[in-house]
Amino acid sequence: MSWILVVEDEPALRADLVTYLGMRGFTAEGTGSAAGMAELMATRQDPAVVILDIGLPDADGRELARRLRAERSCAIIMLTALREADERVRGYDSGADIYMVKHTSLREIEAAINSLLRRMQESSHRTQPPAPQPWVLHRPSWSLIAPDLSAVKLTATEVAFLNVLMSAINETCQRDDLVSAMARRYTTFDNRHLDAVVSRLRRKIAKSTDLPSPIKVIYGCGYAFTSPGRIDLQSECSMAERYRAEAAGDGSAADDAPGRGGEEAQFPDPARRSPGPAV
Repeated sequence: MSWILVVEDEPALRADLVTYLGMRGFTAEGTGSAAGMAELMATRQDPAVVILDIGLPDADGRELARRLRAERSCAIIMLTALREADERVRGYDSGADIYMVKHTSLREIEAAINSLLRRMQESSHRTQPPAPQPWVLHRPSWSLIAPDLSAVKLTATEVAFLNVLMSAINETCQRDDLVSAMARRYTTFDNRHLDAVVSRLRRKIAKSTDLPSPIKVIYGCGYAFTSPGRIDLQSECSMAERYRAEAAGDGSAADDAPGRGGEEAQFPDPARRSPGPAV
């Protein structure tokens, strides 16, 4: 429910506005002076709209409008008996969103308030930053999809590595877990091979997108995936089939790990992790 503050020194008009706006579903309050306005706004959230008279007993409404525009986020309707064009221009120059003369119908004033509230809501929606897009490990196509929708083609070893890392976003994955996930039966795979895989993968990411790499080194522990990400398993293909294709000599999918292929990658329980500072 929007709070409307009526700053008007004519008691009858102020009461009419507060009563009518309350009946129309607004939270409306009124005061007859600049001091009263300051008191009402001192300990509360800004009103959505201030209906402001120019000729207040203790301040010029135009000066109040300038201060509200500089210090607050509320909309301003200037309601005054001054109807000349020059006065309207001065009112708008001081910060008024809408300038209305007194004896305007209450329904028209309500319509002006609703128009301002709609504009404020639309502006708020436009200025909200979009939610960050995640990195997606698309296992069926063996690709890492960046937030800018560029795709990085992966090898079997890289998929196995990212599968562990992206199962634990922003957590440290131990080197032993990563080596176990990336090793194949009858092959030798150690920390030196792990570091080579990560180095190559980070170069591929840098070549395919202008975004910073989401893979961070956790010194003395392992690696972490430090950006929003998820794993897409839809229409998943067989890991074993991919390895068999590599063993048949498909160079585009060749891995860095020495030894024989033909075994399905094993994904260890990602519970074996420990926290560590991402750098």
